[in-house]
Amino acid sequence: VQMAISISTKSIEDTARQEANLKEQAARGRLDLQNLQSAQEAELERVQLCELRAQTAAVEATGQATAEAKARAESILIEAQSAIVTAQLRAEAAQVAAQSELEILQQAREQEIKYLRATTEAELAKARCVAALETARFQASVSAIGTATILAMATAGPQAKVRLLSSLGISSTLVTDGRSPINLFATADGLLGRGAPAQ
Repeated sequence: VQMAISISTKSIEDTARQEANLKEQAARGRLDLQNLQSAQEAELERVQLCELRAQTAAVEATGQATAEAKARAESILIEAQSAIVTAQLRAEAAQVAAQSELEILQQAREQEIKYLRATTEAELAKARCVAALETARFQASVSAIGTATILAMATAGPQAKVRLLSSLGISSTLVTDGRSPINLFATADGLLGRGAPAQ
């Protein structure tokens, strides 16, 4: 009983651990995906910034008003830097959220395993108590009846059958388990004392 409960406990704990690992891997996958997306957005913003800088340099080179070009370039540069900072902040927020979800999943897994362990230990203690009570009850029954009485009860069956058949005047009987075929004609001749029929 204890071995079956232990095996069942181990199976339940393994199942819970596998489910928690799958959830944890999914959360980590989402975190990695978010990090990649955030890095991609930041890289795109950097590329646009470089393009804008190149455009600004080209505008300045073509002879347009330097002040206007600088103002435009600075405005574009500020917007691009702001977009990069925004993308980084979004990536950090997503990372914090994914990390929090991962920690919550780990805590839930630990609590579930603790609960399963406590439940299994309670069932094991109960099974031990029941087994001890059954053992004690059987030992008390054997002690109360006595080994001599049990032996007499075990051997009384065949002796009682022999006495019953003798009291009915039956001197021979045929006992079979029902699985082996019996030739009733040959058996009847043998019982009447005629012997086996000639072949």
